Amino acid sequence: MTVGEALAHGTHVLAEAGIDTARLEAELLLAKACDDCARALLYMELRRDLSPEAEEGYEALLVRRARREPLAYILGHWGFRRLTLKTDKRALIPRPETEIVVERALEHLNGMGEPAVLDVGTGTGAIALAIVDEHPRARVTAIDASEEALALARENLNLLGINGRVRLVEHDLTEGLGRDEFDLVVSNPPYVEPEDIETLQPEVRDWEPRIALVAHGATEAVARAATEALRPGGWVVLEIAENQAANVAGVLRNLGYEHLRISPDMAGRDRVIEAQWSR
Repeated sequence: MTVGEALAHGTHVLAEAGIDTARLEAELLLAKACDDCARALLYMELRRDLSPEAEEGYEALLVRRARREPLAYILGHWGFRRLTLKTDKRALIPRPETEIVVERALEHLNGMGEPAVLDVGTGTGAIALAIVDEHPRARVTAIDASEEALALARENLNLLGINGRVRLVEHDLTEGLGRDEFDLVVSNPPYVEPEDIETLQPEVRDWEPRIALVAHGATEAVARAATEALRPGGWVVLEIAENQAANVAGVLRNLGYEHLRISPDMAGRDRVIEAQWSR
């Protein structure tokens, strides 16, 4: 099988499995099977025969993706802002809307000397690591109730060489978040309602960790706990489901937050909410 034939075959297999970006994903999987070569190189060698090892490896990757295993888990890494993070089933895959969470968090940290940040439910460590990567003096405490997720976050911390300014802690939200310790609390909490899980794409529903996806009232719990953890004038920045903005805004106002702002994702859906704690 040549490179060109492999791409055509992979595109067909993935399209039949219902994957919208079949051609792109076929390219990425073939590049991985060919010892992680660059995608662009594939098109310079369309007539080259694949080695038996590469062909066998490619078929195995296609089988995994056709079963709707997330591409990020198969590739083992995923881009997030300026970082490339290790990804696997221990934590949620970093998403573009979470990049907006980081953008809004950084806006509130701009000009602060050594801001103290709390990342609740850190998962891969994406938010915490992106903040310290882009704010040279920020210090982040990143917590998660999942020991497995924290192990993955620690691997990313070590891979990126960002040491000393991120502290990883196994901690459950129900134990509180401290008192008057942080300038900013940021979180991508589980916000899928239990009754909605079957409406999700198979990649999410069947593969990503339920503990990080599904919960009732987790967003309010983070916002409530943050009222004690934040210093006066501190900010909370939260990722939310696209249909939750009005409800979450009401919750924040009832808790005493002020200066609410809602930000859309790149598709125009309201996905990030922020507010200031002034008491």
